[in-house]
Amino acid sequence: MKNKFLFLGIILLFFDMELFGQGCSQCKLMAEQGLEMEETAFGTNINTGILYLMIIPYLLILFLFRKQLFGLFKSLIKSSR
Repeated sequence: MKNKFLFLGIILLFFDMELFGQGCSQCKLMAEQGLEMEETAFGTNINTGILYLMIIPYLLILFLFRKQLFGLFKSLIKSSR
């Protein structure tokens, strides 16, 4: 059974590589717009887009679990004293 799943995974991996390499829509937009820009501006824009997409989940986690996180930090401060 394990061999069947492994074989299926390998076939899917090599069958359609475009499935995994699509990228996010914002990165695609920046890449298309980067053709008209100079190279340094393109790098800055794509990095800013990645940072923007990366920070939102962390802010959501901070908001949803703020009581548990603050309790954890308080217990760490008390144990270090």
